[in-house]
Amino acid sequence: MPPRRLLALAAALALLGAESGPVSGQSQPPHAKRNLSCPLGSYLCPTLPPSYAICRTHSTLDFFDPGLPQDTRLRPTAETHVSGRSLTSLNQTIYHLQGEANLVRADQRLQADTVDYDGDSSDYEARGNVRMQQAGELIAADHVKGNSDRGTGTADGHLRYQMLLSRGNGTADSVSMLDINRSSYLMSSYSTCDIGHHVWEIRSKQIRIDKQRGRGTARDVKFYYRGVPWMYLPYFGFPTDNRRESGFLSPELSHTSRSGYVIGAPYYFNLAPNYDLTVNPRIYTRRGVVLEETFRYKTRRSTGLLGVEYNPHDGAPKDSGTLYNTEDHARYLMKFVSHTRLWDNWSLDTNINRASDGAFLYDYGSDLYTSAIGTLASTAYLNGHGKWWTSSIGADVYQNINPFLNNSVMQYNRLPHAVFNMDRPLTRWLDFGMDDEATAFRKPGNVEGQREDIYPWLAADFRGSAWFVKPRVGYRYTAYQLQPGYNHYNAYGPIAPDEQSPFNQATMQRSLPIVSLDSGLVFDRQTSLFGQQYTQTLEPRLFYLYVPYRNQNNLPLFDTGIDTLDYQQLFSTNQYSGADRQMNANNLTAALTTRFLDDSGTERFSASLGQIQYFAPQRVILPYETNSQVGRIIQTNTEPTNWARSNYVFQGSLSLADNWRVTTTYQYDPNTHQTDVGIMQLQHRFGDGGLVDFSYLYRRGLLNQYSTAAVYPLTDRWRLLGSLTWSVVDHELIEALGGVEYDSCCVSFRVVDRSYVNTSSFSNMYTNNKRDNSFMFEVVFKGLGSSSNQVESMLRRDILGYQGYQ
Repeated sequence: MPPRRLLALAAALALLGAESGPVSGQSQPPHAKRNLSCPLGSYLCPTLPPSYAICRTHSTLDFFDPGLPQDTRLRPTAETHVSGRSLTSLNQTIYHLQGEANLVRADQRLQADTVDYDGDSSDYEARGNVRMQQAGELIAADHVKGNSDRGTGTADGHLRYQMLLSRGNGTADSVSMLDINRSSYLMSSYSTCDIGHHVWEIRSKQIRIDKQRGRGTARDVKFYYRGVPWMYLPYFGFPTDNRRESGFLSPELSHTSRSGYVIGAPYYFNLAPNYDLTVNPRIYTRRGVVLEETFRYKTRRSTGLLGVEYNPHDGAPKDSGTLYNTEDHARYLMKFVSHTRLWDNWSLDTNINRASDGAFLYDYGSDLYTSAIGTLASTAYLNGHGKWWTSSIGADVYQNINPFLNNSVMQYNRLPHAVFNMDRPLTRWLDFGMDDEATAFRKPGNVEGQREDIYPWLAADFRGSAWFVKPRVGYRYTAYQLQPGYNHYNAYGPIAPDEQSPFNQATMQRSLPIVSLDSGLVFDRQTSLFGQQYTQTLEPRLFYLYVPYRNQNNLPLFDTGIDTLDYQQLFSTNQYSGADRQMNANNLTAALTTRFLDDSGTERFSASLGQIQYFAPQRVILPYETNSQVGRIIQTNTEPTNWARSNYVFQGSLSLADNWRVTTTYQYDPNTHQTDVGIMQLQHRFGDGGLVDFSYLYRRGLLNQYSTAAVYPLTDRWRLLGSLTWSVVDHELIEALGGVEYDSCCVSFRVVDRSYVNTSSFSNMYTNNKRDNSFMFEVVFKGLGSSSNQVESMLRRDILGYQGYQ
């Protein structure tokens, strides 16, 4: 880690370190457990809910009565009960209570050395060691005067207060209770930290709290951290409960090698119950000012999000190797997502994404996209469904955002694209279905045209308690209408002057039957393993597939590629994605699965092994396609395969303990006597949110890398974070991440440093890998606002199974 980042990390830890220890009489659990809610083996986990187990015990004012109701609507019909060491009354209306005076009415309780109470008007005045609980609030003072019916009054003298529906508390010179829900505190402080141990607080000449709106406002505000002032604002608003309220979110501070230092101050506008706006102005020291706006809405029939990031003038020079010179240009990124229910069973779904140029995400990154991508897809579809059918019609348009590659790598736009699928039961064991598609493919500089793919089928399902037989027969018809000029292209672009186009006519078609028979047995027995009782199953399965050969070399490749071979692909009717190629087949898949289930039915171990036996050569291949099962692109071999069998495909999982899980996939090619695929993933959860992930990924000729990630809880407040990815092929560290996370009752923060190979350049074999570095810091003062989740989004992506704090 560079020295400047070590210095920044040390300063952050010194500034935001652990709170002071508990004082006498305020014990704290040595390691309070959180309610973790992510099952073992999960890699995408929800954010942890707020946990007050880490707060100090007895964190309310000592006179709090938890049995007292908090519903103010009970007051008009409730009786008033008074008590004290002595009680005097001159006219049976005004009562004078002396010594341990106590007045209780519905949600109100007043305790003091002396209390005067008027039974007719409900006026009261209390002096000496006054302790008051009403309307979800506690007040301790020397003197309180008010009216019980109206909820009005004043209090002063060594005043302390606490909100019961939140953790808000503080001190004041005096308070005016304007009504049941509104109060105004003069020369006051406010914090959500433990009483008497304010790590942070705001101090203001006047703080007004409206419990009905869940809103607090302060004027002439100074922010203090550990008693040191660090910011002043003339006006500040904050929430007093969990309702959405306008206000600042946690600030952002980060550094990347491409953009310099980044400072952001997001502000949340709660415009209405059904729509809101987040505005985040960010300063990039190398690129200028970026304004990000995210608008969300929800109506009776529609929900949606509109996000825009805009920089009117990018000041950074062109990066070497990229195809875009964006210096002195305006740059933007736009995202619009919506779902609209039009009428019964029909909806309109849109997801529009657009960038000013192909280098925007490479230069800036974005909170709108939480994973590394090389293509922005824009879609709009009208979707419908019924009891036995689904349908959609719309369009897909793509934008290249890999700054190192030109647009020839892009897939075809689909303008329009229509799909109709149905699966209708005819009898208890027989279904009739159709999978139909019609698409117009558009891509400048390539062959273009329309394609209709119609696939009706009949499927039967015969089964018993320990067996099943599922025959299926279908007929696939595909037709093409190519645009003029088709004879100037091959499957991948324009042809050379001395090359002949494979497309010899504008109208083409392909039709063939597809027949399959899937069958299996299930045996089980009781067995023991390591002293534990299990139910073991043995599940043999046979899958036969027949598809006659059709010459498809004159058909274009609009959206078709070879699927990666895995265990499920052993039972597929086509090894190609898309409809441009349908493989021929006379194959038999044999597979065997065994499982171990404990007494609760939980699967503790499973293993599956399968292989395809080929009774005929695979004659349908893609241009320039290798005969390897991994599907590498090589321009020399276009001969049909003549193998007798496929890879051996194995997959397994093991979780003999509740906090350990291992999954593995392995493929061995008996034709080349080489390992094609090897994948092992291990996850271990321990302690209070502890996590260890380890994985090894190998795919012959493509990938060979190790990855590990960990979340290590040092205490109930501190966690260390880290991840590493190493490429064996490139002898390079693809990514390294390290950080620390702290959480307490009223403040949390994360500090993360990340070094990584930019995905865009890493995917381009013709450029050198470009390493980026980023440093991110995020702090949340709980009760004043929420996190923008920028750091958490990155941690979720890099540490699978990570759970952040609210």
